[in-house]
Amino acid sequence: MKKILLTVFSILWFGLSLNCSSVPVKNHQIQREWMLVSFEDYSKEDLIRNNAKIDLTSTIENGKIKAGAFMGCNRIFFASEFKKDGKVKISGIGATEMTCPNIKLEDDFSKSLKNVTNYKVEGHFLTLTYDRGNAMKFVAADWD
Repeated sequence: MKKILLTVFSILWFGLSLNCSSVPVKNHQIQREWMLVSFEDYSKEDLIRNNAKIDLTSTIENGKIKAGAFMGCNRIFFASEFKKDGKVKISGIGATEMTCPNIKLEDDFSKSLKNVTNYKVEGHFLTLTYDRGNAMKFVAADWD
């Protein structure tokens, strides 16, 4: 009986350790909530008032982070793939479709987001670069 129980527990332990090793590792440097502080001609005050942000804390699936953004009204969702060489691929952009007074910010952000090609993390700041050097800059929401 002891041999059978030992064998069963060994198989369970081995199976659990295999499952844990296949879970994607969270990249704490990137997978955070980020507040938008600089974007095109919008003032920092406008961005703060609209609670403009991206959320990269969601799960990883096939190497992609399921992400979301908020620019004051609608929810924007997308997949993002951050490479070690500073390249980023944004895909599957969609949004809810409520009528909002700040729809221009949401439209401009979505158009720019689909053209993002590079990223850089410096301290508590994330910069996403698009269209020949234009950039949007974020600060980590958990940073004081």
